[in-house]
Amino acid sequence: MHPLIIAGIQDAEERLRQAMLASDVAALEALLDPGLLFVNHMGWTVTREDDLDTHRSGLLKIHALDLSEQCILPRGDCAVVSVLARIAGSYNGIPANGLFRFMRTWAPDADTGAWRVIAASSVMVV
Repeated sequence: MHPLIIAGIQDAEERLRQAMLASDVAALEALLDPGLLFVNHMGWTVTREDDLDTHRSGLLKIHALDLSEQCILPRGDCAVVSVLARIAGSYNGIPANGLFRFMRTWAPDADTGAWRVIAASSVMVV
């Protein structure tokens, strides 16, 4: 069972990366749970709507998002992912680049079974 979970999470992580790069709000809505709890690198709690609004408004623009050191830990019907992300972009027109470590918890949606991020955090590495 674990190989199927790992393959599903790898696919979901790549779809999330592509959605973030394109600011594809519809794809992000499908990947982020409505009750998402995200603590960003500034220590702020961010909701799903907060995150979607930064993409919708154009406030956040991601030009490059390169992932490495992905570690997937399946547990029951959930999975925890740790990934290193090199991000180049801008926030409100100001360059915002850096190296971040993300920790995400993925769980299947109760209705569709599709993987969704239910919780996440990030820290700035460099």
